[in-house]
Amino acid sequence: MRHAKSDWSDGSLSDFERGLKKRGHKDLNTISSYMSLQKLKPDLILSSLALRAQTTADQLGKKIGYEGRIHYMEELYSARPETLMNILTLQDDSYETIFLVGHNPELTEFANFLIETNFSKLPTLGVLAINLNIDSWNDITEKCGEIDFFIQPKQFKYYMPKQIRTTLPQEN
Repeated sequence: MRHAKSDWSDGSLSDFERGLKKRGHKDLNTISSYMSLQKLKPDLILSSLALRAQTTADQLGKKIGYEGRIHYMEELYSARPETLMNILTLQDDSYETIFLVGHNPELTEFANFLIETNFSKLPTLGVLAINLNIDSWNDITEKCGEIDFFIQPKQFKYYMPKQIRTTLPQEN
């Protein structure tokens, strides 16, 4: 999952310190409501330490009912696919589903490392679920996965199912 839309309005902040735009928060409510309704919940969330990724992971975790600890990792800030693979290979096999919350182009590159087909670009708050054909996290190799599903905020721009609309906070 790529972080929600970030705020560029304060030029004094470093890239690492940027938070989310109002639209980022709104999109995050929509995507997390959808994920909650679909009962998409991880066993573990790993997030970049950048503020926009932390905020995305925190708000998503609350909305979907994630009860575990979110692990914030500096290594997820600008990681090469090999680094992301190494991080996953170190995870305990008791975790069946792991959410990575990070940045582009790193997440798109990692997705293309894992799957056969070419995935063009993970947009802000895009969620790309990949089923890995492995028995252990230690077994991750290039092209060991296939896309399960992909969702993004634009899918809900013109049509939002009533079940999602009713779970969103009311705007003032």
